[in-house]
Amino acid sequence: MSQGDEAGRLVRPFTLTGGRTRPSRADFTLITTVTAVDPPPERAARPQPEHARILRLSARPVAVAELAAHLDLPVSVVVIMLCDLLEAGLITARPPRSVSGAADLDLLQKVRDGLGRI
Repeated sequence: MSQGDEAGRLVRPFTLTGGRTRPSRADFTLITTVTAVDPPPERAARPQPEHARILRLSARPVAVAELAAHLDLPVSVVVIMLCDLLEAGLITARPPRSVSGAADLDLLQKVRDGLGRI
């Protein structure tokens, strides 16, 4: 990798986020599911190329970590761009479902009992 390539990798995320280093929201995790809104709101401005790539990749529900991997960008940069898209009404974000410990224990006991009958 040449020195110019290394500099480009450092500058590019900075420009993609408009110089921001922190997301405007704290509700995105690695496993938050993101889906593009179809059809997009009429009032929405034309997205930047990287934002448009996110919208294409999220035509079906996709996790934040997967988006970052497909885009070859740090998760922190992707989250900032996702905040922009969410605020523009172009995506929906669904947090991971919480699983209660009681349900897990009940399921494990049923599995244990079933295995004991075999």
